[in-house]
Amino acid sequence: MAEQSFHGCKVALFIGDKLLISLRDDKPDIPYPNMWDFVGGGREGNETPEDTLIRETKEEVGLDLQPEDLIWKRRYRANFRPDVHVFFFVARLPASHEAKIVFGDEGQGWKLVSMSEFLLIPNMVPSYVSRLGDWQTRRSQADIPE
Repeated sequence: MAEQSFHGCKVALFIGDKLLISLRDDKPDIPYPNMWDFVGGGREGNETPEDTLIRETKEEVGLDLQPEDLIWKRRYRANFRPDVHVFFFVARLPASHEAKIVFGDEGQGWKLVSMSEFLLIPNMVPSYVSRLGDWQTRRSQADIPE
């Protein structure tokens, strides 16, 4: 049931040893306007969490994420609306994929940052530091828990 009940997905996408982040549009009608964000978005139809994430990654940054690129996932309550759930993934692609990034029509831009740079960004969507911390704490366990 948990796999079927979710609003959307986000991914901490490592390109080589850097995290891919994008600056959200500065519109008052969206959650977290003008804040740094991870790739991802809302579920469409009966998509699985993986389907949603793969589609959103292609739409937002032009990268073809594959299921085997996903190294961790976890379901959370959404901060913007606690009555719904979201999935948070961690994925890795080789550094060579930086040249394949094609920014879509959502957001103001993108950049790659080191983990230490990421931790210092003041206008980051608030839940991401703790969610990455969850992954780091548990990454010695199974890659993608059931």
